Amino acid sequence: MTSVALAAVALVVGALIGAVGIGGVLLVPALMALGALTAHEAAATSLATFFFTGLLGTWLFQRKGSIDWPKTALVCVAAVAFSAWGAVVAKQFSALVLVRIIAVLIIFAGAYIFVPPPSGQTVQRSAWRERVVLLAVGAAAGFGSGLSGAGGPLFSVPLMLVAGFPPLLAVGTSQVLQIVSAGAGTLANWHYGVIDWQLGALTTVFELMGVMVGVRIAHAASTQQLKKGAAILCLMVGTLMGARTL
Repeated sequence: MTSVALAAVALVVGALIGAVGIGGVLLVPALMALGALTAHEAAATSLATFFFTGLLGTWLFQRKGSIDWPKTALVCVAAVAFSAWGAVVAKQFSALVLVRIIAVLIIFAGAYIFVPPPSGQTVQRSAWRERVVLLAVGAAAGFGSGLSGAGGPLFSVPLMLVAGFPPLLAVGTSQVLQIVSAGAGTLANWHYGVIDWQLGALTTVFELMGVMVGVRIAHAASTQQLKKGAAILCLMVGTLMGARTL
């Protein structure tokens, strides 16, 4: 029964990853509650699964021509460069304060997504300014990922939407960023032997099934529906994170 419940959660998580790029953070508490893993083991195991969801998501988005590789590369390079800095800064805060800071930032980003651009149109900017914005998004996502231990997409998707980029571009970029952040983190976790490969295999199978469904949803939904979905999920995740610290 526990395996069935965990498989159901993994299916939903995969669908959210494929549809709005966010949702992986929900797998950690599920692995702790249903898989009897410690927080460290759950985080390491979930991160390992995201490498595979990122591979599948990237392939499916690429097949539909929904990944802008030059823009995605800028985000990923900056994310890698700043993730280590985030991990160093994280040591300066207590776990409780850290979670609260992250929760507030995620809630703020989710709420801000609902604010329409001044003209109701996609933000227009010169090519060099767009590159600077993308590098800033990647730096913030990498820093946030290192600071919190969460995946880069949790930060990159709302930040790209706040910056005025199309939702499908933000979600497509998040699929590639998953590979980068999950791959690097999993190599380290593998070395320390904290990954539960049996539970990881079970959740991965159902996550991949969910990703296939989610990618279809992402390409069938309207821009506003995707933005609202991402914003609502940010608000929910941020609120749940904050509530757990009370």
